[in-house]
Amino acid sequence: MTSHPQGDEATAAAPRQPLGLPPEQRESAPPSSSYVYAIGRAGAGLDTAAPRLTGLRDGRVRTASADGLTALVSSVPADAFSEEGMKAQLENLTELEEIARTHHTVVEAAHTGTTVLPMRLATVYLDDARVRSMLRERGAEFDALLSRLEGHAELGVKVYADPRAAAADPAPASDGPEPADPPVSPGRAYLQQRRAQRRTQRDAYRAAGAVADEVRGRAAALARDRVAHRPQQGELAAGAGENIANEAYLVPTDRLREFHQAVAGLADGVPGVRIEVTGPWAPYSFATPPAESRSA
Repeated sequence: MTSHPQGDEATAAAPRQPLGLPPEQRESAPPSSSYVYAIGRAGAGLDTAAPRLTGLRDGRVRTASADGLTALVSSVPADAFSEEGMKAQLENLTELEEIARTHHTVVEAAHTGTTVLPMRLATVYLDDARVRSMLRERGAEFDALLSRLEGHAELGVKVYADPRAAAADPAPASDGPEPADPPVSPGRAYLQQRRAQRRTQRDAYRAAGAVADEVRGRAAALARDRVAHRPQQGELAAGAGENIANEAYLVPTDRLREFHQAVAGLADGVPGVRIEVTGPWAPYSFATPPAESRSA
């Protein structure tokens, strides 16, 4: 789903003892690392929310704070979440799905109570001390992003073109009887059918493109920002048709309903075109600085 803050990716973690274990258990316990889910402001409720959340491998979610910022973290096995371990997990669809689902669940639960900055999938540090150091080093950047995202949520909009649905749509009824077409040979009939299919396909994609343009036009008046993602294909694409537009919008929370009403029905009555609006989500797609800030 989505792009996450630029920063430390899953890194090779040197062995260390996990937090919170009594001395007699530390020697036999496997080394662990600190997995980071999201960042928010200190005192905004993350300390209260963390104990109610379950992280990866059923680990307890806790907080690590520094310089007015708080990160949601949990302990994960150091070997499984090292650079090599993460590479193996991300190549396993079942494990990748579990990591993504748990990461998303923690972030969304935190997002319901306060503004959070979702970290990219598989953001791992050696320990909580390194997490606090990261908060201090990037504090100004995170503070600016949180200020920008406050009072906003992410909505996703996907536009699909489905030529088969367009071809199946009945033609509008005429006012009178149509004159009978003269008989044609099977070969000519086949060529006519193929030309009609190509027209239907071309028309469906053109109509979908026009609808996508209309979505952008209407959304521009309601959203603070837009990110265009790569259209989804294969197992990632939901439902029939081809995803031709996959965009995320940063929308003020008091205009979410208005946004839905403005764009959700734009494909109504357009054969072979479908719109899917999802969210509101935590602002995954906007967890990096705007383009003008990134280039500065």
